[in-house]
Amino acid sequence: MTSHFTPPTPCVPAGAAPVGLVTELDPMSLLAVLYLRVWCDTGLTEITRDLRLALGDTHGKNAATAFEALCQTLLATGRRPFMRHGSGCKCLGGDEACFAQLISAAALGEREDALMLAMLMVRPDCAPHLVDLAQTSGLALQRMHLRHAHGSVALH
Repeated sequence: MTSHFTPPTPCVPAGAAPVGLVTELDPMSLLAVLYLRVWCDTGLTEITRDLRLALGDTHGKNAATAFEALCQTLLATGRRPFMRHGSGCKCLGGDEACFAQLISAAALGEREDALMLAMLMVRPDCAPHLVDLAQTSGLALQRMHLRHAHGSVALH
């Protein structure tokens, strides 16, 4: 008897399946995911405003430019289409979780871990550049969170 197995068609595209809730993320990772969603929905204006408010005009603008380059590189050189949830969604998708981990690892100086994550997301030749952008963005988000936590800046 010959058996033919046909795997079920996934209901959710690869990378979009919920793996958690955004409320379970640490503050820097939460900012990364929320800003990724905002960038995809409305562009860089709101992100630039927040970063300039938190980090000053020059550092905020540089951080926003790095974050935009990170998002553009991710979408342009991805191994497959990047999946995300909507701005108001409380779910955390698999791709978004990987993005948050990439930024966190890069900001913490865990370059090998960040590079491994980047290799899962983009073409191998683009991974080191993605890690550099993730580190710049992650450090800026970390500084922004620390300033907000210490009461020196109010975000919307």
